[in-house]
Amino acid sequence: MQPVETSDPDGIDYGWVMQTTFVLTIAVGAPVVAALSLQTTLPTWGARVEFAIRVGSVVWILVALAVFGYAWRFDAGDGGNDPDDIVEGE
Repeated sequence: MQPVETSDPDGIDYGWVMQTTFVLTIAVGAPVVAALSLQTTLPTWGARVEFAIRVGSVVWILVALAVFGYAWRFDAGDGGNDPDDIVEGE
């Protein structure tokens, strides 16, 4: 029986793309939002939330497209193994 954590995606591994996008968006987005907020007047919590959502959504889209492009170009997310070469029981 094949373990649960093993997958055999055909083409792009969308699970890897989503997980990598999530992590990179937080790692890249938080410093970008913080740096840009230093130059902006944000008097209320509503303004701060709106600013974070607007900037964060742009960061998310850019990161998602970059990760998807990387996965498409380099066949990322599968650990670099050809599923046909994996021997059962290793």
